[in-house]
Amino acid sequence: MTRQSAPPDLGSLPPFDHQPRTRLVFGVDSASRAGELAREIGAKRILMVTDPGIVAAGHALRVRSNLEAQGLHVSVFDKARENPTTRCVEDCVAVARAAGIDTIVGLGGGSSMDTAKGCNFLLTNGGVMQDYWGVGKAAKPMLPLIAIPTTAGTGSECQSAALIVDEATHQKMACLDPKAASRIAILDPSLTLSQPAQVTACTGIDAIAHAVETAVTRRRNPLSLMYSHEAFKLCVKSLPEILINPNDLEARGGILLGAALAGLAIENSMLGAAHAAANPLTAHCGIVHGQAVGLLLPVVVRLNGGDPLARRAYAELASAPEIAPASGGHEQAWAALIARLEMLLDLAHMPRSLTACGVDRALIPTLAKGAARQWTAAFNPRPVTEAGFVKLYEEAFQPRGNG
Repeated sequence: MTRQSAPPDLGSLPPFDHQPRTRLVFGVDSASRAGELAREIGAKRILMVTDPGIVAAGHALRVRSNLEAQGLHVSVFDKARENPTTRCVEDCVAVARAAGIDTIVGLGGGSSMDTAKGCNFLLTNGGVMQDYWGVGKAAKPMLPLIAIPTTAGTGSECQSAALIVDEATHQKMACLDPKAASRIAILDPSLTLSQPAQVTACTGIDAIAHAVETAVTRRRNPLSLMYSHEAFKLCVKSLPEILINPNDLEARGGILLGAALAGLAIENSMLGAAHAAANPLTAHCGIVHGQAVGLLLPVVVRLNGGDPLARRAYAELASAPEIAPASGGHEQAWAALIARLEMLLDLAHMPRSLTACGVDRALIPTLAKGAARQWTAAFNPRPVTEAGFVKLYEEAFQPRGNG
């Protein structure tokens, strides 16, 4: 047997293994192609997974009618909920199993798509969601999934992870498997026009946080950085325009595409400490995810900037939309990035401190313990222990901006 030598150290060009899994279909009114695209992949009996808000907005009827116009049988599970639980997924599986489906359509925000992916795990591989907590634990193929996002934030349509909350322990489980990735993602900016202003703000900040965190993680690579930088350029330009003019369809398209590209960046480089610290705030304090991660993002960027390599990565990210040129000095560009993030948070009327959110300081040990257990913590460029998360949360109690 020939012994293989170790790959050369390429410094800023680490090795990666990119396996594109999702076809992206982007454009205004692209949702009207849902039936045509479903037929292309051989669909006959479809389960559409969505939520009551999407039904009320009329999007579910529009997509269902389009699917049925192509001669496809459609069943609907419209009880997806924010931060879907194991019980929610099991209820969805019961509907899918009774309908004898061969394809799934996830229509809505990240929660609808997580529910759809969770259903796919259990319907095709059996067991319970806890069996798939981790990476690559599904032994059998899954059904084709078509993802149609109606919010611009999570990028779940471009990821192979289902994020499901354990009904008993309230632990958010990341169940990752390449087979769970959507076959097709339809990005139709017109579907996001119905979002309430606060949802637009929260999901937009989440997309920006994805771009920022993926740009500096330990697993970043040339491909993920391409997605991170382009996502950041699109999102930081588009979000202010949408907040001023919610009907700006071009800006809606920019942030929807940016969120999808940030999702591809996550798929290739994971996330960091801001998301690790945000999840316990949602679980224990009920703070909306976008608000939680937005509040913590500048705190984490300050922490990570103490590492020269991370500071350089932040400076290069800031230069992408010309917030500040990296050539002017990494520290200056890093500071400009933090200032722009804080400006966006203020523009979006996001709370800027845990005090403003009404969080009890006595919860800090519990929050820190939960954050240290989050899967994204391991990819942060600077190691963050439980004690480190205590310091992060303490810093987040300090009033800043409009908070």
